[in-house]
Amino acid sequence: MKKRILENIKTIFYALIIALVIRSFLFQPFYIPSSSMEPNLQIGDRLFVSKYTYGYSRHSFPFSPNLSSKRFFDRKPQQGDVVVFKTPADNRTDYIKRLIGLPGDIIQILNGDLYINDSKVPREKKISTYLINCGDQILKVNAYIETLPNGKKYTAVYHAENTMQNTNKFIVPVDHYFFLGDNRDCSKDSRFLSSVGYVSSNNLVGKARVIFFSNDIKIGNFFKFWKWNKSLRFERFFKRIK
Repeated sequence: MKKRILENIKTIFYALIIALVIRSFLFQPFYIPSSSMEPNLQIGDRLFVSKYTYGYSRHSFPFSPNLSSKRFFDRKPQQGDVVVFKTPADNRTDYIKRLIGLPGDIIQILNGDLYINDSKVPREKKISTYLINCGDQILKVNAYIETLPNGKKYTAVYHAENTMQNTNKFIVPVDHYFFLGDNRDCSKDSRFLSSVGYVSSNNLVGKARVIFFSNDIKIGNFFKFWKWNKSLRFERFFKRIK
């Protein structure tokens, strides 16, 4: 009996070690709790983030232990990547946004248009309009296909009444990045310097890769199986994140 208990403890221990290695060095699951990346990421999406894409820092590990201030096997992210990062305000909270500005870039929003290095980012309006969540509100928005300087395309949405305020110019510091939510009128991102602002490369956690599960939490959670036919978004299962 004692031997069996010890074997079970060893099995559990090894399983925890394997899970920790996978989570820290390969893939980590994340949950989307807000609407800031709609329509591309929706509340209730669960996704995998690759930890190896940009290399490793202390934020690659659980609880962000202060082991080193350096980044190892560092690889630079690309404009348009959807990235999970730790907010500079507390180095603890996970945010997920789209990378817009690289080190040295000048970012500005004028009359609802996004400018990078004084050039307006081309965008093409989609025929359909979206209804987007923003807190407890549902907003009617205009959807556009934006094309970044490197050719990356994605859908961004703006309030139909064009409420997005003009900004001053943001000059991205060395070794930092500038992020925006795709739901532009409902996202706390690098425009808010006191809470997010410019994000250090050491704060990057990983690149969002694929949605593996999604359910509409307004209808019911996973444990309410009798509502699965209405709450589960099967069309989003194993959807690649662009």
